[in-house]
Parts: sequence; structure tokens; C-alpha cells
Amino acid sequence: MNAQAAFTHERAGDGDILRFSGNLSLARIGDLPERLRAYSGPVDRLDLSDIERIDTVGAWVVHRFAIEHDAKIEGLDADGEHLLAQVKAADQNVSMRPAHVGSFTRVLGEIGQATSIALKTTVGLLGFMGATVIALGTVIRHPSRFRFNATVQRFEVVGVSALGIIGLMSFLIGIVIAQQGAVQLRQFGAEVFTINLVGRLTLRELGVLMTAIMVAGRSGSAFAAQIGTMKLTEEIDAMRTIGVSPMEALVLPRTLAVVLMMPLLGFYASLIAMIGGCLLCWVSLGIPPVTFIQRIREVVPITDLYVGLVKAPVFGAIIAIAGCFQGMMVESDAEQVGLRTTSAVVQAIFLVIVLDAFFAVFFTWLGWT
Repeated sequence: MNAQAAFTHERAGDGDILRFSGNLSLARIGDLPERLRAYSGPVDRLDLSDIERIDTVGAWVVHRFAIEHDAKIEGLDADGEHLLAQVKAADQNVSMRPAHVGSFTRVLGEIGQATSIALKTTVGLLGFMGATVIALGTVIRHPSRFRFNATVQRFEVVGVSALGIIGLMSFLIGIVIAQQGAVQLRQFGAEVFTINLVGRLTLRELGVLMTAIMVAGRSGSAFAAQIGTMKLTEEIDAMRTIGVSPMEALVLPRTLAVVLMMPLLGFYASLIAMIGGCLLCWVSLGIPPVTFIQRIREVVPITDLYVGLVKAPVFGAIIAIAGCFQGMMVESDAEQVGLRTTSAVVQAIFLVIVLDAFFAVFFTWLGWT
């Protein structure tokens, strides 16, 4: 056992054979590579049936010798054949510098790669949405599995804690809309229509849309980071091991919280934006608050409020599912947490704007103009 690696030359009826023996591993290969390089005789086959052991180094030496002399390797067992196949697969020319790729080809490649990633993400997101709906159905059938405390805690994180920043943002947006609208309408002597602009734009579009963007950046990113970290530390695997469904314990409470809080936050943001517009109209245009409120009641149809309230829960579902989906996609290292968190925010905002465009066309088609 563990004999030094060696080979002998034999002449057979069907050609010249080099018969290897001993241990063809790094520890016992000795000067076999030098002796093989010095061999200049004829060879048709390499017989390895008598070797005791072979590792990657031995397989590489034999493989290179066989390539140089156009010889056939035989006599290995199944493990040896597998090892030799791996060595052959690794025997590739390595270029020191990457091949030059033209700008047009590179741009096409990047577009193709981005398209492929977008399609895979869309399919994954739809599948994750289906899994969330299934989890909701399971909880409805088995109410005892509903995590009430976790959901209420998410109400506070998503809703109550966000009132300050959403209120400030909406107040400033209302002021900006009123100021810019008044500047443009003053050219036509129609400053009073600034009230129409503020009321309809905030209730129908910007109140809910800006709230969705804020929730995506604040809560959607938090969902991705929290679940991604749990995935990285194998807490989610531990939950599955003890029989707890991550969809029911982590995803469903977050999704329900955002879906239920978005209409309230959107309505709150619209009111605060109108207060900001009212303040600017009072200071800049001399329109008192009573007149502003009366005008709002006259010119803003109730359908504008319905439009915002219908869009809000849909936006909330998209934000929560995108954040949780990207968190579940975290793998391998901490860098993935940052990348997936960024992807969650970008994906949620993009989908919210796409759906907002769809809703604009849909409600116009319904006649809610």
C-alpha cells in the first residue's frame, strides 16, 4: 500500500501500453511527471487498473500526458472516471484579458440581461403573491393561526410612526401645488381655481401616490431588510423546522398592516396637503379658510375621494409583497441584504406608478373624471 507512483511500458498485440501502478496522489507521486516528460517511446493506451489511489494532481498529470501523446486512458473505477472527467472539463484555455466586446454588442447584452431579470422577477413576484393569498386563505380557515399581536405591532410601525413624516411631506406638497398653480393661473386672472387644483390633485392623485412612495421607502425597505437578515441568519429555516410558516408569521401580518393602513394614511395625507394649500391661498391670495373649504365642497366630487381610497389598498399590497419577496430572495452574504432592500424600494415605486397610470385610464373609462 502507498507504493511510489510508477509506470512500465508493455507491447501488446493492439499497441503500446503504459501500465501505471502505485499511489498517484500528491504525497506519493514523486518524480513521475519528470519521468513522463522524459518518455519518448510509442504509446497507445494508458492502463490505470493497477493503481492504488489517484487524486486531482495525479489525474491532471495522466490527462496531460494522454493529450500530448494522443493516448486513451482506461482501467479507472467509477470514482476515478468522475475525477478524470472533472479534470478534463477544467482543462480550458484562460485568457489573461477578456475578449474585446463592441459597444453595441455590450449594450444589447445588458438590455437582454435586464429583460431576463425583469421577467424572472415578475414571475417570482406573481408566485409570491399567490403564496400570500394561499396563506391568507389558510388563516381564514384556521383563525387560531392568525398572529394578532404581530399585525397590531405592524399597524403602529407602518401607520402611527409614519404620521409625522407623511404629514410634513404632504403639507409642503400642498403649499408647492398651490404656489405653482397660483403663479400660472394669475396670468389668466383665475387664481380662485387654485382651490380646484389643490383639492382634486391631492385627493385623486398626489395624496395617495406620495404616501405610497413614502411607505415604500420607509416600510417596504424595512420589510426587505428584516426578512433578509432573518433569512441570512437561518431564522426562517428554523421557523420551518419547528412547523411555523414564514408566510403566516412574517409576510401576512406585514401585508395586512400596509393594506389596511394605506387608505387611512392616504386620506390623512390629502387632508394635510389641502391644509397646506389653504394656508398659502390665505396668505398669498387672500382667500380665507372658510371660502377655501366651501369652494372645495363645491368643486371636488366625491368620486375623487373614492378613487384615492380604491387605489390605496392596492398600492399597499404591492409595497408589502415586493418588500417581503425581496427579503425572501436574500442568499449567501450580507451584501445581498442591501441589494435586495434597494430592489424592493425601486420595484415597489415602479409598480405603484404603473398601477397609478392604469387606474387613471380605468377611472376615466368609468366616467369618474
